[in-house]
Amino acid sequence: MITETEAYIGESDLACHAKAGKTTRTEIMYGMPGSAYVYLNYGIHWMLNVVTERGGFPAAVLVRAIQPLEGLDFIAARRGKQPRSKWTDGPGKLTQALNIAKSFNGVDLCSRESGLWIEAGESVSDENVTIGARVGLNNVPEPWKSMPWRFLIKTKE
Repeated sequence: MITETEAYIGESDLACHAKAGKTTRTEIMYGMPGSAYVYLNYGIHWMLNVVTERGGFPAAVLVRAIQPLEGLDFIAARRGKQPRSKWTDGPGKLTQALNIAKSFNGVDLCSRESGLWIEAGESVSDENVTIGARVGLNNVPEPWKSMPWRFLIKTKE
């Protein structure tokens, strides 16, 4: 279950990779909604994003955290040295846990055949969602630094 996300939208969003326009790295963001935009952050961690807007308009949602509901043996093999509550509570941790890397960049997240997909889950009530500023944007100017585009849900343990 996806439990935390952040939104990035358009070339005018100075926190969005598309602020520099269409490049080899950001080309996927200009593609079809539902595609995975996977990139290496600080040369260390892969980040999983979902392209969200119409083709030609760059926008994506970073998947920051998940609560694993299945595949626990697979995740434990990759993250088992950590407490279970810390397996997937960050964007780099979840990509490590699910073995997501550059090879998933551009895959159709709406198709099981892609090997990586998002499927419908349970509804979450508004009172169980916290909205706040995106994190880790130390060098991004206002108003983009404080945009309330981070969404976090309370998880069931």
